[in-house]
Amino acid sequence: MKKKIFVFILVLAVTGTALAQKAFKSWNKNLVIAHRGAWKTQNLPENSIASLKEAIRIGCFGSEFDVQLTSDGIPVVNHNADFLGKDIATSTYQELITYKKLGNGESIPTLEEYIKAGQGQKKTKLILEIKPQKNLDNEIVLTKKVIETVNRLKAAPWIEYISFSYDICKYLIDHVPGARVSYLKGDVEPAKLKADGFYGLDYHYSVFEKTDWLTKAHELGLIVNAWTVNADKDMLRLIEQKADYITTNEPELLFEKIKK
Repeated sequence: MKKKIFVFILVLAVTGTALAQKAFKSWNKNLVIAHRGAWKTQNLPENSIASLKEAIRIGCFGSEFDVQLTSDGIPVVNHNADFLGKDIATSTYQELITYKKLGNGESIPTLEEYIKAGQGQKKTKLILEIKPQKNLDNEIVLTKKVIETVNRLKAAPWIEYISFSYDICKYLIDHVPGARVSYLKGDVEPAKLKADGFYGLDYHYSVFEKTDWLTKAHELGLIVNAWTVNADKDMLRLIEQKADYITTNEPELLFEKIKK
């Protein structure tokens, strides 16, 4: 009886996620993902809410951002393990917000604040990168906190997940039915990713220069993203190769290239 109840709940979760994804049919139809938000042209801080809002304003399909965990268990948005020189994993959230501000006066955003800022629209996806931590236990704690936050905010339709940690990716695949999860490190061939239930691969563009993995991924039905692509020639090559998405610090330039 317990097994039947579990299966029923799992089916409901998968169906609910699928219906939620279908309910949002207004996502921007382009391949542009702003790396840490659209920050460069307007001289905004990377991974700030302001750079997220700029990515939304210029019409990107997605805005990528990075999540770390404070010592008191608060997921915060920051690329490095330190926030302007202060180690995040050994600092409380209160210590971080009283330590320094971002260049535009923002405090380091919490994951909750960042997601809420992105939920006021249904055009730009939030590409959530869970950063590897000092050990596997910490990675799982952070991943659980991320999942809990996304679920509590009912934010699943906005979110796609990426990580350099295979363990984090696998935990998401195993515990979040219907989650769109892509791997970043570039060291696993497409067939293995497909077998392990990945949505796609999100590799540095140089990987696709040295291998036929972009073609093989598409043959397997995997989504292909390339990072971090800032030069004209690399953008044009990936557009010609029909990469599904391109992550860039130069989203405005990429828009120019896809309009030609």
